[in-house]
Amino acid sequence: MSPNRTTLRRAGTVTALTAAGLLAAAGVASAHVTVHPESYAKGATDGVLTFRVPNEEDTAGSTKVQVFLPTDHPVLGVLVSPQDGWTAKVTNTKLKKPVKTDDGTITDAVSEVTWTGGKIDPGHYEDFNVAFGQLPDDTDQLTFKTLQTYSDGKTVRWIEEASGGEEPENPAPVLKLAAKAAEESSDAAGSTASSKSSASSDSSESKASASDSTARGLGVAGLVVGVLGLAAAAFAVLRGRTTGSRNE
Repeated sequence: MSPNRTTLRRAGTVTALTAAGLLAAAGVASAHVTVHPESYAKGATDGVLTFRVPNEEDTAGSTKVQVFLPTDHPVLGVLVSPQDGWTAKVTNTKLKKPVKTDDGTITDAVSEVTWTGGKIDPGHYEDFNVAFGQLPDDTDQLTFKTLQTYSDGKTVRWIEEASGGEEPENPAPVLKLAAKAAEESSDAAGSTASSKSSASSDSSESKASASDSTARGLGVAGLVVGVLGLAAAAFAVLRGRTTGSRNE
């Protein structure tokens, strides 16, 4: 084998190994506990948050998941749906600052949801759904610190918050809360008004067109009747003259 071919083969092998290493590193780095969707509108009501929990271990399964909900900006009306193989325990906490709503004042809210009894095998993940009645409207984001316990006793603490634009090693799931765009509401209202105005204008034009067509039709009919009347009168006159000439 020529030296050139040997060099090319070695270079290809190194490149392949490097790419595989980078892909493996990217896979490990991206396997965090996350919340979906990534954002909601401030004050959103009647929605669902899904916490996706992957297994990062090769020889142990995840057997316990604890999600902590913030109480300084509480999520109201939390409900947990049944999960096959898992048992959910909901913990309520008395709020330091009660929240006033249209249905009254809320003095306590869910601060933790713990799932046990199930198992997430290596190379798998599990989605845990939490329904809510209303999200807070006085903050830009919610952080859900999470603990993930494995069958070998190891606990991974997904509790770190991003700082300086860099992602921490064990980031906590974060839900972004965005303000409703006033411009969008205004544009939507303007679009609706424009549509109504256009529809009204089209309706008026149609009515005007129909009225104009009717008037033209009546005018033509009147003209025809008038011509027929004149023709009948002329015929009567001519007939009268002919009869008179015969009598003379």
